[in-house]
Amino acid sequence: MLNPETALGEGSDGDAALGEENGHAHKQGLAALTLGAIGVVYGDIGTSPLYAMREALRPVAADGLERIEVLGVVSLLVWTLMLIVTVKYVMILLRADNHGEGGMLALYALTRLAIGRRSYVVLGLGIAGAALFFGDSVITPAVSILSAVEGIELVAPSFDRFIIPVTIGIILALFLIQRHGTHSISKFFGPVMTVWFLVMGISGAGQLSHDLGMLAAFNPYYGFAFLAQHGLGAFFVMGAIFLAVTGAEALYADLGHFGRPPIRNAWFALIFPALILNYLGQGALVQRNPDSLVNPFFFMVPASTLPAFVALATVATIIASQSVISGAFSLARAAVQLGLLPRLSIIHTSGSQSGQIYIPAVNWMLMCGVLAFVLNFRSSEALASAYGISVTGAMVVDTIMGIIYAHRGWRLSYVAILPLAVPLLGLETTFFVSNMTKFFHGGYVPVALGVTIAVLMYSWWRGTQLAMAAGHKQMVDLDSFARSMLKSSVNVVPGTAFFLTSDPDAVPPAMLHNIKHNRVLHERNIILTIETVRVPTVNQRDRADYRPINERFARLSLRFGFMETPNISRALGSARREGVKFDVMTTSFFLGRRKVVLGASSGLARILDRIFIAVGRFGADPSEFYQLPRDRVVELGARISV
Repeated sequence: MLNPETALGEGSDGDAALGEENGHAHKQGLAALTLGAIGVVYGDIGTSPLYAMREALRPVAADGLERIEVLGVVSLLVWTLMLIVTVKYVMILLRADNHGEGGMLALYALTRLAIGRRSYVVLGLGIAGAALFFGDSVITPAVSILSAVEGIELVAPSFDRFIIPVTIGIILALFLIQRHGTHSISKFFGPVMTVWFLVMGISGAGQLSHDLGMLAAFNPYYGFAFLAQHGLGAFFVMGAIFLAVTGAEALYADLGHFGRPPIRNAWFALIFPALILNYLGQGALVQRNPDSLVNPFFFMVPASTLPAFVALATVATIIASQSVISGAFSLARAAVQLGLLPRLSIIHTSGSQSGQIYIPAVNWMLMCGVLAFVLNFRSSEALASAYGISVTGAMVVDTIMGIIYAHRGWRLSYVAILPLAVPLLGLETTFFVSNMTKFFHGGYVPVALGVTIAVLMYSWWRGTQLAMAAGHKQMVDLDSFARSMLKSSVNVVPGTAFFLTSDPDAVPPAMLHNIKHNRVLHERNIILTIETVRVPTVNQRDRADYRPINERFARLSLRFGFMETPNISRALGSARREGVKFDVMTTSFFLGRRKVVLGASSGLARILDRIFIAVGRFGADPSEFYQLPRDRVVELGARISV
């Protein structure tokens, strides 16, 4: 449960039946949803060919490239896409949906429900995965946009000095338009990205036609031979190979927006063939013309079409960056609802699509981070060195959490799980360790960012638990208090008072303060709790649970899914159907604002307490967060020590 006095804590388990099944595939045409998935889900992975092949071949190209080396690298790229994207995400993790929703925190909620109790291991994995995703959200726009704009240098070498200014201009424009919403232009994402993938596939096929022998890369022998021949050198190449699957997490994270069939259809019908053809084509080009290794992606097309190709690549990277930013907004909202972040101001930019949200604090944080990356690294080659750690780390967390959920949620034995899980986990761990070798070459930046976010999230979760525990020590039983108030001589005033609290069995501190200082009690008093259940959305018929205590007191619980933004004013409409009677003009909402102060803690605990107090200052105003009528809100303060 959550309230404006503390934060969410762990949230309530709730009932899985409260979630609404994803019905997008039934409400819209499958073709339209598949087109939308192409534009939103696959933007990030669709821009990986801009730099993945170049970075993978660079470490072994110093003494010239042999055909067996090119075949080996292309084979590793092809099989990485097959195993991680096709097998892990498309065929397995898409089945682990939380009432239609996917992503790291949806998987965390599913696993937590399957276990049936609090698990610090699962909590730690959820925090680590979310923190790494935020790190990825900062570096992806930087490396994608910069790699596309660098194509200008091939069109007009004299314009190389404008690459950084143009990149910065695009990034600033991208983040400044977020507050206006993107629903009006998002309908173009699908068609544009469809053209992008078709062009990629056709250009790759054109190069492949000159060297059909590159099709031998489908034989995994060449990948294993490359690893065996190059030893430690191949270990470093693996870090670059992983760049080909950056953005695979989006397949799972955007499950709630499109549903499983459109995402799968888009992958098998267009995305996978286009990516494979492009990597095979780049391999064929580099084999014929080693000088093209400078930028094999752009050298695949004729010089006459290069300007249009660069422009299309730039638009594609902007769309990919927009998808990552939207994903960060959705993840932040889920983290708030699950008690991992303080209340943040959430603005809905569309009246018809609940997923269209804007979170100013997250937007400006991402913008500053992206600009810092561009200004410090100044090239996509340098950024690629720092790119893989956060992505590989998030995928390792996905796999571990998936193993736990498959065992506890799907009731599969480890004997059935491990034959597939161990190779996947081994491959991803190899990628992760390989990328960690770049730690001192820029890789420390996303690591530091991820650790910082993880510490903030854990500090907030820990602090809210301590604050709730401290509040429980001072609790007054509501049922006995309600009976005593029927015989009390306290002044009774007409109207209805809603008291927001986290504990429906205790008298809200705001009520005690109101009686103590104002010496009044309203004619009807409703103890209101906001319950966050571990499903994405809640049916309107299950939104409210109203239970009278006596003629003067009652309990009301309003339930919201972790992907919903609480709107009390709107939810009270559901409460009326449950029997709640009130007149808005004679109703007041009482909020208890607690000021948290340091207690007697020391060492690391004191540091975490200080972080919790500092982070709390950035929380949104509760009346705004819960969308209460401003002129009907009364706040009463109290101090609590942690």
